[in-house]
Amino acid sequence: MQFPQLERITIDPRVMGGKPCIRGIRITVGTITGLLAAGETVDSVLDLYPSLEREDVYAALAYASWRMEEQDMPLKAS
Repeated sequence: MQFPQLERITIDPRVMGGKPCIRGIRITVGTITGLLAAGETVDSVLDLYPSLEREDVYAALAYASWRMEEQDMPLKAS
């Protein structure tokens, strides 16, 4: 499966220490996904960061989802 929205994600060691960012601007995938995980809505994220486009938020989610499939994360047994 390919994610065309991943073209919106850039990784440049000179920008935010090489963290995945949206379109080269200083907004990281982690910032966006963290806000959504904390209960913010897509619209509220867009209000907080006017330079973002709705497609950028979905690209951040797609990238985070794709990366989670690429690495194992041990979970503590409950």
